Order: sequence, then structure tokens, then C-alpha cells
Amino acid sequence: MKTLPLVYLVRQPIIEAGTPPLLLLLHGIGSNEHDLYGLAPFLDKRFLIISVRAPNTLGPGSYAWFEADFTPQGPVINPEQAEASRKTLITFLKEAITAYGADPKQVYLMGFSQGAIMSASVALTQPELVAGAVLMSGRILPEIRPLIASNEELSDFPFLVVHGTADMVLPITHGRASREILSSLPVYLTYHEYPMGHEVNQESLSDVTTWLSEQLDKAR
Repeated sequence: MKTLPLVYLVRQPIIEAGTPPLLLLLHGIGSNEHDLYGLAPFLDKRFLIISVRAPNTLGPGSYAWFEADFTPQGPVINPEQAEASRKTLITFLKEAITAYGADPKQVYLMGFSQGAIMSASVALTQPELVAGAVLMSGRILPEIRPLIASNEELSDFPFLVVHGTADMVLPITHGRASREILSSLPVYLTYHEYPMGHEVNQESLSDVTTWLSEQLDKAR
């Protein structure tokens, strides 16, 4: 393991073809780097996959990108922690590319829940560092809106948003709000809803894996 700013797990490419594309997996609140790493066998074998642990400890094996309280009025977050995690992820991403010899033009983010929030925050503010982002059951923080990159920088940037209509943690209104925000930008948005809760089901995972492989195929 290379020394990087955050704890992580890595899967080397199973199919090697030159400089590997990099896929960063970002877990949700209360989870850890082992969570989304369990999806690695289903993801494109060309990827160098790095599953990252969030920096804030909530308890044994439980971590967060930022602390959040779920209230009847919606989530209330610690914005300072969210911004610190965004900056740390940007540093991690850059150092991981160098440490593992990944293709800097083929870096993808795939996050669930709070990990999706962080994926959106990094991709929307630093699109030059990322080739595409998958947002699963997440939302876009209002705090990030003033930091969003210019239309020119975001032109045709690929986003995949997937969300469950029965999500009780981050209701479907958040997924639809993300769709509305991204639709107002010159990005290339793919959006899917599923009859599921706050989870990854077989159909959504199939759409995610297909979308990621399509991005790699386009980049050939």
C-alpha cells in the first residue's frame, strides 16, 4: 500500500491495457472503505479501483465525510467538515494518480449517499480533475453552489444520478433536485429512478456498471 492522505483499499486492474483508469469509491455516513469495495467484482475489470475511508470517526468501523443530523426539515450538516473533506479528497485524488500511475484524464468518482454528495462536490468544483461521476442516493449541497465551476469547464461533463423512489434517508426529492441542478448546467446527465429504498439494488448496479464501461469505451 502506498502512503496517501486517507485510509483506503485498492484493486489493481484485472485487464491491463496501458495506463489504467482510476475509479474512486466513496462510502456513506457511518460506513467505511469495505462497503462499496464489495461491489468491485461487478465493476469494469479495466479500472484501478480505490475505495476510500472518510476522515471523521463516528465510532468503531464507522466514519463520515462530515457530521449530519437528519431533522424533519431535512439534513443539517457540518459545512466546515464537508469543505475540509472536499479539499482532502482532491489532494488524495492527485496523490493516488501519481502513486499508482493512473491516467489523470480517466478518473471517475462513484459515491453512495454522503459519498455521492462528496463526489458531486469534487466533480462540480474541480471538473478538470475528473472524467465522470456516479451519484447514488445522494444530493448536491447548497453550500457547494457558489463554488461550482464555469459552464465552459463543465461542458459535456458526464454525470449518472440514480435514486430510489422509496428512499427514507434521503428522499427522492433530493435525487430530483440534483437532476434539476445538473439539468441547468451544460453537463451530460443520465438520470434513473428505481422502486427501492436507500440502497443499491441489482438494477441500479447494472446501470452503474454499464454507464462506467461506456465512459471507458468512449475514451479509447
